[in-house]
Amino acid sequence: MASATDIHRFLEPLSIDVDRSYELSRKFLANFRDLAADSRDQWLPTPISESILRHLSDQGTGHGGTNLRVGFVELHGDAQDPSSRIQRPLEKSWPIDHHLKNDNADSLFSWVGRCIAEVVEEGCRVFDISKDEPVPLGVTFSFPMEQRSVSHALLKDMGKGFALPSGIDLGAHIEQGYERYRTSELPPVKVTAIANDTVSTLVSCLFSYGGTEHRRAAMAIILGTGTNATIPMKLDLLHPSKRPQTVSVLPGESVADAKIAVNTEWSINGSLPPMKEMNLVTKWDDVLSLQNERPGFQPLEYMTAGRYLGELARIILVDYLINELKVATETLPQRLLEKESVTTTFLSHYKPFQPPSALLEKLRQQVPEDAKSSFTWTEDLATALYHIAKAIEVRASGIIAAAIIALLTLADDLPEDRAATADSSSPIRELGVGYTGGCIVHFQDYLADCQQFLDELLARRFGSDSRLRVVLRPCHDGGVTGAGILVVAEASSSKKSEA
Repeated sequence: MASATDIHRFLEPLSIDVDRSYELSRKFLANFRDLAADSRDQWLPTPISESILRHLSDQGTGHGGTNLRVGFVELHGDAQDPSSRIQRPLEKSWPIDHHLKNDNADSLFSWVGRCIAEVVEEGCRVFDISKDEPVPLGVTFSFPMEQRSVSHALLKDMGKGFALPSGIDLGAHIEQGYERYRTSELPPVKVTAIANDTVSTLVSCLFSYGGTEHRRAAMAIILGTGTNATIPMKLDLLHPSKRPQTVSVLPGESVADAKIAVNTEWSINGSLPPMKEMNLVTKWDDVLSLQNERPGFQPLEYMTAGRYLGELARIILVDYLINELKVATETLPQRLLEKESVTTTFLSHYKPFQPPSALLEKLRQQVPEDAKSSFTWTEDLATALYHIAKAIEVRASGIIAAAIIALLTLADDLPEDRAATADSSSPIRELGVGYTGGCIVHFQDYLADCQQFLDELLARRFGSDSRLRVVLRPCHDGGVTGAGILVVAEASSSKKSEA
């Protein structure tokens, strides 16, 4: 029957160590530079400068609204306790039903408008808001967008189960949806700021992190159902067609010197070549890709994000049973042969903290044996599934850490080598990466292993005596608070310059 030696040998195609992650990071850097310069689907700018956002984190107060989850956000940039800088005194949330995803744009945004109207109505009572002045609205949307200004966005190709066509004017559709439910007692809303959810997470991280001479927030990642990252970058790294027509900057600040938040959409297939060159894409990843609604569309997500990791483990386990242990396919539990019968949520907490018998019981509850079959789960097989889940998680951690280091390097937050570090006059010793998402928090040891890879990659590049660190910091609910911050940032910026 199965042994630890068998399963570890079988899982060798998933293996990654600091050397492979380091080389992958070097390839990602060149790849990301090309995508920023050439891709029309990735590295998409949000036209407000990093300096405004950092200035707001030190100075700003105010309030604004946000949607998807709908609420009011209060900012207290002068608060000494970072946890007190952002407050959400009123908020409601609603699940998005499948029929809304599959229906047309009018149906979805009419529903969104009704949700906004419900919260605005309550906000008028709680905050004594005048019905005669438009309420500024910040919008976070978790899909690629083409933006020429902070308040205007056209949706790009979406995927992820939504049927909305590209080219939709997001702000106009939200305002129109709200108007359908606005009564004479409610004020109008004005979409003032729009951002991708990762951009909003970055904005929230910049505000809440609390920068000092030696530490500052540098980028944000989402690692939940899917994955994405945002980082402030110089405009000259982007293709001219992607540069916004105007950029909000501080008085006296040159657009040429400014950094703006860039939504990388790093999971789209442009990021695939480095992983293939490093032989990190396995036959199991190919099977997973082919059975998705858009094969090949988001390979980085297939290998690192929560929507897919449970199914990847199921594919590997079935292959192990049939081709390694020679178990007859017809004897396997029927449920095991069904797509997505092993979930990421199940595997997140599938750990050997208890005897193998406890793992066996969990596996039997998730995938029961068929009554008329000779096949039975064993403690060895239950343990083998744990090793599969762990190997998937470690590979994901090494890939994401490599991508983070590459992105920080591209944005000039990290020097490319040790010599450059020695020549640098920067006092920064800690770069914060704000993270959110259930997958990195819960799936096996994802967060701890990703942090370990980051530490080892920096030691490999700069030496073990380097004091420079890249630190993962929680930034949950950034999609809500970031949109509110953008509203205040846009209102407080006194200058817009041609890009």
